[in-house]
Amino acid sequence: VQLQAFGGGLVQTGGSLRLSCAASGSTSTINGMEWYRQAPGKQRDMVAGISRGGNPKYADSVKGRFTISRDNAKTNVYLQMNSLKPEDTAVYYCSVDTMDFKPDGAVGARYWGQGTLVTVSS
Repeated sequence: VQLQAFGGGLVQTGGSLRLSCAASGSTSTINGMEWYRQAPGKQRDMVAGISRGGNPKYADSVKGRFTISRDNAKTNVYLQMNSLKPEDTAVYYCSVDTMDFKPDGAVGARYWGQGTLVTVSS
């Protein structure tokens, strides 16, 4: 699976951005789709995720401000970010976990996009 993320940029505090991530390749194996972020000097943390069944989950820090969604084909995942704060500044990565059912067993994997920079100015 290949992932291409885009939509980052510079925005002022209180502004909005919408990130998009397009998946290609063996997309039929995709289960969950997530957005992570990594600020300078910090670890990469999950921001939001959406399960194969469409159930969303969010980090406490973004609840009520960010919304994750995906298309019906489950090949595109989006992150609508509202009321942005300077502490949201980070490189945002889309990620998917896959499960490939083969005759000799299931093989799971995780794939990452290249990251898109979001900068929120104060």
